[in-house]
Amino acid sequence: MNDDQLLLLVIKNLKEIKKDGLRHIIEELQPYDIAQLYLDLPEKHRHKFLLSLNSRDIAMLLQELESDVQLDILHKLGVEKSSQVMDIMQTDDLADLLGELSVEKIEGFLAMMKKEESQTVQDFMRYAPDTAGGIMTNRYVWIRLYYTVAQAIEKLKSFANMAETIYYLYVLDEGGKLVGVVSYRDLLLANHQDKVSEIMFNRVISVQVDMDQEEVARLIQRYDFIAIPVVNEENNLVGIVTVDDVIDVVMEEANEDIEKFSASGHSIDFQTSAFTASFRRLPWLILLLFIGLISGSIISGFEDTLAQVVSLAFFMPMIAGMTGNTGTQSLAVVIRGLVVNDIDRKTTFKLVLRELGVGCIIGVVCGALISIIAYLWQGDPVLGLVVGSSLFLTLIIGTLAGTIIPLILYRFNVDPAVASGPLITTLNDVFSLTVYFTLATIFITRLM
Repeated sequence: MNDDQLLLLVIKNLKEIKKDGLRHIIEELQPYDIAQLYLDLPEKHRHKFLLSLNSRDIAMLLQELESDVQLDILHKLGVEKSSQVMDIMQTDDLADLLGELSVEKIEGFLAMMKKEESQTVQDFMRYAPDTAGGIMTNRYVWIRLYYTVAQAIEKLKSFANMAETIYYLYVLDEGGKLVGVVSYRDLLLANHQDKVSEIMFNRVISVQVDMDQEEVARLIQRYDFIAIPVVNEENNLVGIVTVDDVIDVVMEEANEDIEKFSASGHSIDFQTSAFTASFRRLPWLILLLFIGLISGSIISGFEDTLAQVVSLAFFMPMIAGMTGNTGTQSLAVVIRGLVVNDIDRKTTFKLVLRELGVGCIIGVVCGALISIIAYLWQGDPVLGLVVGSSLFLTLIIGTLAGTIIPLILYRFNVDPAVASGPLITTLNDVFSLTVYFTLATIFITRLM
């Protein structure tokens, strides 16, 4: 059954008030599918669809939707049902949702909830959204150091329904400090009489509650974890970050870097209005426009050279374009490398040296090729030498600019993605035209 057929079937069950048929459909769907189904339903059927769901279904549905749609649903449900749903929702998702509201609205929603759940959400809201504390969940299973394997399994069974993941059990001492971790596999392979302290891993890799979410994602990727514990300054376990949260972080950071890389500054999707999209792009483009005027002034400064050898103009777009392209390629490589690697002085030196080698190889190949083309096209070997040499030098410069500029920004704790493609391209235009016309001026007598 495809999506359209499923939608029609749900509408049919809603119209005919077939609760059992609708319940059977819902039980076969993943939370994401239920959310998409809700969005695809005509507005007149949405409220009836919500009434056919239980509180747990609605909680799972909300966690797959944007905040404005979440709030709309909570208002539709009424006070009593909304409070039930919020008590079930994952604490981190609810904290993110409430974090976008005014103080009065936050207090109103928190007042609907159970006191314990309300306090937990308030605790989560203290953490910055882009830190480990901001993306962690408190739905995990912990056990005591003195438990036997049988006791640990029994507790795991009791809390499996509420836990985000049951693959890891976290071992705490009497003071709530994290002292070990046991995997579900360890429990299955151990004897029931064994003590948890005998089978646990003592070297626990954890993250501080204020660690940046990108660092958390990097650690989970490095160790192939399904989840990683989050601790405070006293090493008390306060939550866990699961791999699904990390995937969201990676996607979010990737989109953010793409926005900066394209000099759009903020998120622009298919639904963004033309006015908003233009407003977000204009500041960068206006800045680049003024930087681009420098290119015009360079050409103006070599006006005599260009007037005497008009054929030089034929190769200007190619040289500027090729230099910008290589700079953008190097920029993409560096930004990607900064995301997945720790950068030190040795690594930086090796990277710059490698990109210098790349620039030289590309420059030799492309420079030789364009020299031959220029000679065959214009019948002037000196012109071919000038164009080829210019391209060789500018490709090296472009490659190094795309490598060094983001590294310098990173060194000064500035997001290297702001060294966006358009900026590198514009700067490389300035470099390439300067080199091109300087060489042409040196060889002007032979070119004439």
